[in-house]
Amino acid sequence: MKLQRILLNASLLIGFFWLALPHTSHAQARTPDAQLIAHRNQIESELESVAIIDRKVMIPMRDGKRMQADIYRPKDQSKKYPIIFSRTPYNFNYWDISLGAPRDMSRELDAVKHGYIYIEMNERGRYFSEGDYDILGVPLTDSDDELDWMSAQPWSTGKVGLVGCSSTAEWQLNVASRGNKALAAIIPMSYGAGVGKVGPYYEQGNWFRGGAIQLLFPSWLHDYGFEVNDAKPNFPAGTSQEALIAAAKLWDLDAHPAHVDWSKAYWHLPIKDLLTSVGGAHNIYSDKTPSGEKAMIERGPNDPAWLKGGLWNEKLRINVPGLWLMTWYDISVAPNLAAYNQVRKTADPAIADEQYAVIAPVPHCSYWGASEHTKVGERDLGDARLDYEALTWAWFDRFLKNEDKGLLAKTPKVQYYTMGLNKWQSSDVWPPANAKPMTLYLASNGRANSLNGDGALKPASPAEDKADSFTYDPMNPVMTNGGGFCCMGADAKPGAQEQRATEAREDVLVYSTGPLDKGLEVSGPIDVTLYVGSDAKDTDFTIKLVDVYPDGTAYNVDDNIQRARYRDGYDKPPVWFEKDKVYKLSFQPMQTSILFPAGHQLRIEVSSSNFPRYDRNLNTGGNNFDESKGVVAHNAVHHSAKYPSSVTLSVVEK
Repeated sequence: MKLQRILLNASLLIGFFWLALPHTSHAQARTPDAQLIAHRNQIESELESVAIIDRKVMIPMRDGKRMQADIYRPKDQSKKYPIIFSRTPYNFNYWDISLGAPRDMSRELDAVKHGYIYIEMNERGRYFSEGDYDILGVPLTDSDDELDWMSAQPWSTGKVGLVGCSSTAEWQLNVASRGNKALAAIIPMSYGAGVGKVGPYYEQGNWFRGGAIQLLFPSWLHDYGFEVNDAKPNFPAGTSQEALIAAAKLWDLDAHPAHVDWSKAYWHLPIKDLLTSVGGAHNIYSDKTPSGEKAMIERGPNDPAWLKGGLWNEKLRINVPGLWLMTWYDISVAPNLAAYNQVRKTADPAIADEQYAVIAPVPHCSYWGASEHTKVGERDLGDARLDYEALTWAWFDRFLKNEDKGLLAKTPKVQYYTMGLNKWQSSDVWPPANAKPMTLYLASNGRANSLNGDGALKPASPAEDKADSFTYDPMNPVMTNGGGFCCMGADAKPGAQEQRATEAREDVLVYSTGPLDKGLEVSGPIDVTLYVGSDAKDTDFTIKLVDVYPDGTAYNVDDNIQRARYRDGYDKPPVWFEKDKVYKLSFQPMQTSILFPAGHQLRIEVSSSNFPRYDRNLNTGGNNFDESKGVVAHNAVHHSAKYPSSVTLSVVEK
């Protein structure tokens, strides 16, 4: 009878759940794979043999809302254990409805086997967690309530460590700055959307780059079910834990929005209506946040609303040991490195010495995807494997158990993979202490347009200014071809991609060194300064760093953009172009580690768009986000002793 009551309650709950979900088409269920099911069932069976499992535990917050958690504890109850805590907006439901089997519970099993309690929890407003969702788990008091609850449990030692990648990492930074006594260590991986303002970077959680909007956010919000009420079941008050578990087994928790062809959808103007144009609901993208702050699309890079959410910024001190994982083809490696350096600079001396960094040559959150031949886009970057498992457990053993097995003593403060050289290197600091600036100057006879032009990179600026001009039409932008991004639809290809088709365009200026006589290792910041002009009131300029092989194959290394209206600073009023005047435009530093071997060329591409990676500047000087029509801009790059357009590299001499 008890089982019948549970199933009856579950069927009633499914009705409530269905009413809470948007009526969108659901994806086809996957065909069950017998071998996969057997593997998952085996892990589940092993987990049940070693762990006390408590799912759908509803943890109360100070405002009365409850956050759902699944808890896995070692069966030996003769002692207490430290906790590894993973909080996420994504679905971690242990039952895979479409396969009729448990999900792969390897991470939970590994944690218990290593002598830890593993707790995974959904952020406020996601899945079974109550309340209204806002990016990065706002309000921040939730984290204090959660950590206080965990550390006070009779099976807890009182020490908690955080781990996760992307949205499961980004909330860690601000939380770590709050000084909760239970928090003993963090491992944020690919955490850029948690970084607000640091040093010269005003990205506000990857929302901006150089003042331009990164369009990955609307597609992420839609495709991962962040519409209003998506994946947010509405259960009656007092619903039993048993009924919640049964409902999770009987219903696919993932919202499956209607498929969107983002290669077409991104073209919609105005961009403030981008989500509604694909059938999405209004949400924090174009509406006020649950706390009443201005919609994200309406904010500028220095809007005070960015300080009121979950973002970390340089004024917030972190005094917690941190193992910071980044990648060269991530969304925001440069501000990530700036955040790491800021923590090392401002933490108490003992804690500053307990900050470690790893920078891998892979895309966003793809650390475990490295192999003997690590492919990043189209480029083979060699054997980029690293024993992340050993490093993770050594980290938590040291700071959660006070057990030092010696691995960290052998681990450098910064481990970074040098592409082209295709090997891991190490340093005590970033950039490496032996990296020295080397400046190359843009030059041409006024015809650097396309790969067939006469643009060059020289050790000295040309005496005479022969500006390179091109036309930027926002209705015919330079299309994104590789780079560091994620979540932009099936047609978007991140990583290193061949650039010659892009460089064939007349609105792309190409400047190359010519074949190098000897190898050139660039490890550290890359600063670009252009002297520019335009007949438009406002426009963008884009930069791309490219490695050119002897056969002409050209792979992108990093890219950047700068919206000209912010050239005096993001905390200053916008400034506009006047026709026939020349203005200095400085880009936020890029970051990389790459060897350009002898015979290769180092190349810089300059244009005014990289779409849909970044939103198109419509060149009007208006808000841009609420405009549907643009104007064509005639843009110019100047280079001479008076106008020394240049790129400054961090070069490591061997």
